[in-house]
Amino acid sequence: MPRYKLILEYDGTAFVGWQMQENGPSVQERLAEAIKAFSGEEAIPRGAGRTDAGVHALGQVAHIDLGKDWPPEKVRDALNAQVRPDPISVLACERAADDFDARFSATARHYLYRIANRRAPLALDRDRAWQVVHALDAAAMHEAAQILVGHHDFTTFRSSECQAASPVKTLDRLAVTRSGEEIRIEALARSFLHNQVRSMVGSLKLVGEGKWSARDLQEALGARARGACGPVAPSCGLYLAAVDY
Repeated sequence: MPRYKLILEYDGTAFVGWQMQENGPSVQERLAEAIKAFSGEEAIPRGAGRTDAGVHALGQVAHIDLGKDWPPEKVRDALNAQVRPDPISVLACERAADDFDARFSATARHYLYRIANRRAPLALDRDRAWQVVHALDAAAMHEAAQILVGHHDFTTFRSSECQAASPVKTLDRLAVTRSGEEIRIEALARSFLHNQVRSMVGSLKLVGEGKWSARDLQEALGARARGACGPVAPSCGLYLAAVDY
């Protein structure tokens, strides 16, 4: 049975997340419907990351198994035709090895968080960035962020609903940069805890505002307690940017 690797882009605003749920439309559900419409087959795409409601993707990866040996470009074009007008795009499709697994074969995941640091309302980036009207010190945020890089117990930055077996993760990179009014926070790790990136961003925002120091962030990490975390950043600014294999 041929296995296909898909690279996907989507706007998560209208979805309850990647994974199928009973409380609304999901990206996984719409792709499964598209697969059924063009091939007649029941196939559930398996994704590299279970993005939450409102979270976007620039490079989500999924795999599907189909009974017929379709040309990859045919699969790509047929899926794109069937998912319209939903904001999902199959950027690429290729044949994959039988043992390839979009989730378990991944060696790293890249997340991007966008903050629009301006007073004027967002028009083009509404629901695609977190608007923060008070000036943020991106350099201070970046300096403090390095405290979180490395092998740590991230209980403080973990959702109370997280199902991971352990709160210990290795964060390989956490960089904060500014370009004009936009602040970009890039995180890299093999895997992340539920709400980890948004939790870290919310605490770094307090550093950018001058309400927290780097020492405060260090103490929050060391507390290993969810209550020590700053307010969690909204989902609208978060993107699954890429997945490495």
